[in-house]
Amino acid sequence: MLAIDLHDVTKTYRGRVQALRGVSLAVNEGEIFGLLGPNGAGKSTLVKIIMTVVRPTTIRGTVLGEPVGTQRVLERIGYLPEHHRFPQYLTGRQVVDFFGALCKVPRDARRRRVEELLDLVGMRDWGDRRVTTYSKGMQQRIGIAAALVNDPRLVVLDEPTDGVDPVGRREIRDMLLRIRGEGRTVLVNSHLLSEVEMVANRVAIINQGRTLAQGTIEELTRDSHRYEIDAVGGPERLHTVAGPVAGAESGDQPGLRTYSIPTREPTDVQPAIDSLRAMGAVVVRVERARETLEDLFVRSVVDERGRAMPGAARAAAPEPPIAAAPPAAAPARRPPTEFNP
Repeated sequence: MLAIDLHDVTKTYRGRVQALRGVSLAVNEGEIFGLLGPNGAGKSTLVKIIMTVVRPTTIRGTVLGEPVGTQRVLERIGYLPEHHRFPQYLTGRQVVDFFGALCKVPRDARRRRVEELLDLVGMRDWGDRRVTTYSKGMQQRIGIAAALVNDPRLVVLDEPTDGVDPVGRREIRDMLLRIRGEGRTVLVNSHLLSEVEMVANRVAIINQGRTLAQGTIEELTRDSHRYEIDAVGGPERLHTVAGPVAGAESGDQPGLRTYSIPTREPTDVQPAIDSLRAMGAVVVRVERARETLEDLFVRSVVDERGRAMPGAARAAAPEPPIAAAPPAAAPARRPPTEFNP
């Protein structure tokens, strides 16, 4: 079952600024899903539409099996917005308890839940200190605890590791894995690609308000799988089962060449290794490789920009930036499943 199943999501602000131009998103239950894109791609707008903070221009689909904006669905979602601000005079424990009260969690259950969550995020010893004394990483941990206080099925985190040091990012990654281990679905909007690659089951890349790619990292990088062989004293071109492969010279070591063979099968590499040894070359490394998530992201975004901005005329009259759009107010009523004004 899909926790989030959205199609043709568009959002046009006043001044005809198009933040989203037909985004589709499919998030499975019980997975960590990474929402990726450059600044101004429309990621935060999409997250706010899911949370009904922003009203879409058009939308089709469901969240947790119900139309987008259904009240009983919102009660089963935990949300940590980007650039959140907590009352500085409250302690961490009081912040989590306050959000539990907003979510109508009964008092006795809320107190037990607060203690469990402070343990989960590693803030029990700091729970009675005011938020104003917390580092950015500690505030993010309290924010994650507040997002979990209503025992949600879906957790939506907007830039949860923004401004957090490497140790804090690792701790937040571990928390996300524990949250997934409890059977919850986690949607993470982040620009830290290496962080997402370590924890996400699937990802979507959006740019200029469109979905460029969606799937597992393995699926999206399938065509880039290869074996790399480093050898000293090898030929300029090596004949392999995939055809002739040129050896790229390394500036680090004289005579060292790298041969990249486009294959996923280790048996396809053996003849090339045998051939190098027969020539007297010394094989120093054999490694399976593929595109990283960062490689995939950059390639997708660059290709899209090339298609979207093919000429000088386009560059001379750029589209107004999304950030310049006036803020959209939250709707007085929830948007229907499909809305076409």
